[in-house]
Amino acid sequence: MTTLNPAAPAARGSDRLARLRRGRAEDAPWVRPAFLGLLAATGLLYLWNLSASGYANSFYSAAVQAGGESWKAFFFGSLDAANAITVDKPPAALWPMALSVRLFGLGSWQILVPEVLMGVATVGVLYAAVRRRFGAGAGLIAGLVLALTPVAALMFRFNNPDALLALLMTVAAYGVLRALEGGPGTVKWLVGAGVAFGFAFLAKTLQAFLILPPLALVYAVCAPGGLGRRIRDLALAGLALLVSAGWWVALVELWPASSRPYVGGSQNNSFLELTFGYNGLGRINGNETGSVGGGGGPGGGAGGGRWGETGIGRMFNDAVGGQISWLLPAALLLLVAGLVVTRRAPRTDTARSAFLVWGGALLITLAVFSFMAGIFHEYYTIALAPYAAALVGMGASVLWEERTRFAASAALAVTAAVTAWWAWTLLGRTPDWLPWLRWTVLVAGAAAALGLLVAGRVDRRLGLAAAGLGLAAGLAGPFAYTLATVDTGHQGSIVTAGPSGGRGPGGFGGRMPGGFGGRMPEGGQMPGGFDGQGQGQGQSQGQGQGQSQGRMPGGTPPQGRPQGLPQGAPQGGFQGSRGERPGFGGGGGGGMGGLLNGANVGAEAKAALLKDAGSYTWVAATVGAQNAAGYQLATEKPVMAIGGFNGSDPSPTLAQFKQYVAEGKVHYFIGSGEGNGGGPGGPGGNSEISAWVAATFEKTTVGSATFYDLTEEK
Repeated sequence: MTTLNPAAPAARGSDRLARLRRGRAEDAPWVRPAFLGLLAATGLLYLWNLSASGYANSFYSAAVQAGGESWKAFFFGSLDAANAITVDKPPAALWPMALSVRLFGLGSWQILVPEVLMGVATVGVLYAAVRRRFGAGAGLIAGLVLALTPVAALMFRFNNPDALLALLMTVAAYGVLRALEGGPGTVKWLVGAGVAFGFAFLAKTLQAFLILPPLALVYAVCAPGGLGRRIRDLALAGLALLVSAGWWVALVELWPASSRPYVGGSQNNSFLELTFGYNGLGRINGNETGSVGGGGGPGGGAGGGRWGETGIGRMFNDAVGGQISWLLPAALLLLVAGLVVTRRAPRTDTARSAFLVWGGALLITLAVFSFMAGIFHEYYTIALAPYAAALVGMGASVLWEERTRFAASAALAVTAAVTAWWAWTLLGRTPDWLPWLRWTVLVAGAAAALGLLVAGRVDRRLGLAAAGLGLAAGLAGPFAYTLATVDTGHQGSIVTAGPSGGRGPGGFGGRMPGGFGGRMPEGGQMPGGFDGQGQGQGQSQGQGQGQSQGRMPGGTPPQGRPQGLPQGAPQGGFQGSRGERPGFGGGGGGGMGGLLNGANVGAEAKAALLKDAGSYTWVAATVGAQNAAGYQLATEKPVMAIGGFNGSDPSPTLAQFKQYVAEGKVHYFIGSGEGNGGGPGGPGGNSEISAWVAATFEKTTVGSATFYDLTEEK
């Protein structure tokens, strides 16, 4: 077994620079260059073609733009700088991007580079966590597996909250592992883990707490010291979690509702309601009042729902498998192997504790994702990537050290064979995409398995060659999917990694989420101008001519080009929703070509909104946040998103909106056809607002959108 790598004594002055370059004194000369090379390669990979995604998810980009203009919007996570309504999440994930925009101005790189840096940091933290107990080789394998996981390459180049969540969950696991080592810094590291959990909550609410039970249990059972001390340490960490998450929640709940934005995604203007309802238990049981489609109950029968089939095989199915599952079988096999090897170790053995920490995090997240009946998107599975990568690195290291025993060499061989077979299966789901790769992986994996079973026991060099071949075979498939992912742009709220066809139709197992009308609001159609039947007429406003190959429900391929950047977005190198490049090109804009993107704003509409813009609090109002986001990003002026993301939030009321109009705060109302989730104008007060506007003000066509000038009644 490997032994704990002790930390070197604190360095001073020039010694620190030397250590940065050389690494620890006890390290082999190749260790630090390999680690720095891994970080540099990850950064370059994730930066490649970054501007192709434009504003990515325009919903969050609009909030970032608002936060870059207004500190109040920054604090609350408002969708616009005039603070009408917030995003349907807490704002921590927006803060790094908003600071970047405040410093460097609004643009694609300014929004997305912070996400790339989070990806590099996650790889670095994972490496550090694994190498402390299992050596540099294990850490490098874990970091490489994470960096080449397709869904990680997608989300560390995208502006959803999942990038920050993955980083903070990895930091939290690292803190728990350091605390399990014991010593004078135990409480410090455990409290640090609590702080990471707290800020993860401020990124994506209760999902941050998925792995909290297994990590707390492992510490309570396996940490050094008496039971009373362990319970005290956990209590201090819990207090740190409560403070780091609760300060923002308390301020929002105590702040007078009349002087803060409406809490988006809630039905009663309450963040606590949002946390435990739509963003909490509703994700588990499917009772999602205020959700996409405005649904108020589970959508589907046994074993499935509006978000696809549930069950133990969900992470391996046609829709999700290519995103995350390439090395999931290996991770599960190596988890079992690691626990078997360490079964006779003392209670406080840090190797076994590490397997329990990463394995517990993986298993509980797998279980929740597999059986949750509420909103589920393929990109959520980035949460699994650090846990699976850690288990692969640790398990491979432990079995390699035990390779002279037949059971260990056989376990390595089986892992290599199963990984190659599963890659062969996943690649078979895209039979026309790199067909040679499928059989190459299978043959190489079989040869590696045979070599590990035989050669690894008798000759170290032959064993290393077999292990290297097995690693290459196992990573070839996800590497190819990752190259396809970074080689194309992704826009909208529903995106997926990999080449077109590497997932189920639409990413929903052939289902459209219940309640979708199939269109974005007028002037902001679904990417490619989808009309619900897969027919696209929209033109990309980017510089490229990429052909969308995202799949609509039922597998109908859209015709025509996808929506590009909103008018006024940075143009550097944008290629549309699918960049056509030789070799590994071919990834769609995600699932449905990037469903739920911002409005496609033309020059005429932009000019109308900017005219006398300084005279109004909001240059326009429209139903649904995605429609509003497109206009806001095009003009960099506040646009009121009536009803929030889905158009289903009761904000503002008809009376409030009438008052805004009477006070001259809103210039235009931009009409919508079928809203994101509530029919024409959204449910309740939102449809009343639309009806009142249509009855009171003259409409005119501006570009492709319907405008109502709220300063001129009929």
